[in-house]
Amino acid sequence: MAQSNFYALIMAGGSGERFWPMSRKKTPKHLLPIVGKQTMIRQTVARLRGLIPPERVLILTQSYQIAALRKQCPEIPKANFYAEPMRRDTAPAAGLGGILMERRDPNAVFAVLPADAYVKDAAAFRKTLKIALETAAKNPVIATVGIVPTRAATVYGYLKTKKTLCEKQGVFGVERFVEKPDAKTAEKYLAQGNYFWNAGIFAWSVPTLKDAFKRHCPALARPLEKLSKSKNFAKDLTKVYPTLERISVDYAVMEKADNIVMVRAQFDWDDVGEWTAVARHQPHDDKGNVLRATAATQEASDNIVYGGQRHLIALCGVKGLVVVHTPDATLIADKAHLGELKALLAKVPDKHK
Repeated sequence: MAQSNFYALIMAGGSGERFWPMSRKKTPKHLLPIVGKQTMIRQTVARLRGLIPPERVLILTQSYQIAALRKQCPEIPKANFYAEPMRRDTAPAAGLGGILMERRDPNAVFAVLPADAYVKDAAAFRKTLKIALETAAKNPVIATVGIVPTRAATVYGYLKTKKTLCEKQGVFGVERFVEKPDAKTAEKYLAQGNYFWNAGIFAWSVPTLKDAFKRHCPALARPLEKLSKSKNFAKDLTKVYPTLERISVDYAVMEKADNIVMVRAQFDWDDVGEWTAVARHQPHDDKGNVLRATAATQEASDNIVYGGQRHLIALCGVKGLVVVHTPDATLIADKAHLGELKALLAKVPDKHK
């Protein structure tokens, strides 16, 4: 199948709660330069350059983020930005993406990508993604991308591979998807060598997507199929979408499908899921502090500080803190308690979310 059939669907509807107060509902993580000088969405779009042209890149988001995303990505046609009527997790979003692709090109083969992952080597990313797209174009399979683990991480799901399908291109059969493991199990996966991090990147053709939904999540497939044939699509979308089950594509499809293959990533990757992940990609001072602000320290170590240039943040005798200052909110948190940030946000007034 010709490369002209290749498309990309970027999922950009998240709220980025784990990066509050820098990340907000209308300006979430993917609209911010969390790592690097460009915003995460800018990095994601630029990474596709040379493989998929802007006119074949679709961005699925929320209505209150569309204006900011269009401003960030002027090379992508305005008509390529779509808003979910409401957030329903990644399975309904992928299904909706399939409908949007089919309406453009019934033979489309498209990659689904998160908007906020960090990748240094864009050329290697394109090489890997091209293999995934070509594999999905030639075979009725779902092609995933697996990241070679560099540590026994417990914050990622894993892909367990089986036989090698093409050693030269790094294509493997997938035995199963594995949920986030505990520390001991993660060490075991790392030692075995046939487990890879699940990056949430996959490619499939429109017919393969439709078949996967029909076989593995018919409760989603039926209303989506009716919606795809609608003569008043925009109106019917607002009626149908809120009724769809809130479920991830991993649970709905990936953990059940038997036609999944994995392409071994040739690039570095990090989903930069919380403030502590930022430290992996930023320079440190001699005490291990990451200082992305005007800051002064005294006997302070292993801290992460974000803020503006006009407001001084001073740390004295503290260790392992995350300090994030914005004009209307300041976070001071122990790194060990960042998992409680969502619970904290439930107590924050809406005007500061």
